[in-house]
Amino acid sequence: MNKIALIILMLWIFLVIARFIFNWDANEMVFDEILSSPNKHAWLGRDDYGRSILTRLVDGLLNSLGIVLIATFLSSFFGIMIGIVAGYFGGRVDQFIFYFINLFMSFPGILLAIAFAAMLSPGKLNLIMALFIGGWVAYARLARSQTLICKNNDYVKASRSMGSGDIWILKKHILPSLQTPLLVEGTYSVAGLIIAEASLSFLGLGIQAPEASWGAMMRDSVRFLLVSPHYAIFVGISIMSLVYCINAIGDFLHKYWDIQLNHDKR
Repeated sequence: MNKIALIILMLWIFLVIARFIFNWDANEMVFDEILSSPNKHAWLGRDDYGRSILTRLVDGLLNSLGIVLIATFLSSFFGIMIGIVAGYFGGRVDQFIFYFINLFMSFPGILLAIAFAAMLSPGKLNLIMALFIGGWVAYARLARSQTLICKNNDYVKASRSMGSGDIWILKKHILPSLQTPLLVEGTYSVAGLIIAEASLSFLGLGIQAPEASWGAMMRDSVRFLLVSPHYAIFVGISIMSLVYCINAIGDFLHKYWDIQLNHDKR
C-alpha cells in the first residue's frame, strides 16, 4: 500500500481515537462562531449551527462506516450463498439465478438504492436495506464464476469420488478458494458504498439530523459555498481521502492475490 494512503489511514484512526478519549460532542453549538474559519478552537472551522466541522466529520465517518460495513456483510453473505448455489449445482437452478443476477445488473446500483430508499422512510435501517438491495449482485456473480472454475479442479473431483457430500465439498474446498477474490471485491465495494451512502444522505434519504453524515454535511455546505467555502472543501476532501485510502487497500490486495496465483502456478 502506498505511503499516502497509509498516512491518511493513520490520520483517520488517530482522529477516531481522539474523539473517544476527549469525548468530543458533535452537536455542541457555539452561536458566536457560526460559519467561522479554521481557528485554534475549531481546527476546520464551524458549520451553520456553530458546530465543529472536524468533530462532525469524525462522527460522520463512524456513522457511515457502521452502515456501510453492515450493508457489506449482508450483501456479501447473501450474494456468496446465491452465487455458490448457482455455480455448484448448475442446470436450471443456475439459469434461474443467473437470470435474476442479469436483471439486477441491468440497473445501476445507485438508482436501485435511491428508488428503494425513496419508498421507505429515512433512517439507518432502511438505508442499510437500500444499499443491500443492489450490492449483493457483484458478490453473487463473482462467487458463481469462481465456483464454476473450482468445482472442476482435480482435488474436488477426487474428494467427490471418495464419497464426500456436497456440504463437505462446499465447506472444505469451494468456500476457502473464494476468500481472497471476495476480500478484494469487498474492499472495492466498501468504497463504492461510502459514496452511495453519502449520495443518499445528500438527497435527504439517509441519516437524519442531528446525527452527523458526510452527505448531509455536503448538502448543507453547498448553501454557504460563497460565504464559507472551507465547509464544502473539508467535507469533499474527507470523502475523497477515505475512498482513495480504501481503493489503495483494494489495489494492494489485488496485487497480492496476483502474486500468490503466479506463485501457485509455478
